[in-house]
Amino acid sequence: MAEGSGTKQDPWQLTTPPGSSSYTMYRDDEADPPALVCVVGSTTLRYRSRAIEDLHAWLVEQGDWVPLGAADEKKPAAEGTVEAWGRSESNPVGGWYGLRNGYRGRFGMYLPPLLEALGLAELTHDARNNRMRART
Repeated sequence: MAEGSGTKQDPWQLTTPPGSSSYTMYRDDEADPPALVCVVGSTTLRYRSRAIEDLHAWLVEQGDWVPLGAADEKKPAAEGTVEAWGRSESNPVGGWYGLRNGYRGRFGMYLPPLLEALGLAELTHDARNNRMRART
């Protein structure tokens, strides 16, 4: 279960899949569109909050383990990965879930641990090449 309630005052306390970095995330339902605010050190990334439900639904459709494929915005995402789906024109928002230009990538790094903490997914926690699948 997630530590924290997902508010700005009590954010979720999360760790990247390899366990190498800690970060926090919280919902900002007042933002337009509603956002997940991810704070990693001094860097703040923002993703559409509907990414939680949309990513879970996509994982259910995949029916098996999917590679995370985390990549910075300016780097290409490997096909078939969570990262590629998070920026694909064929996803439910028609493109990037990331909201802050220049910081829209890393979807495959920061969203999967939140879904795991919320009980919606399972993750591998290897040094690299991690994968996830839906919990139903």
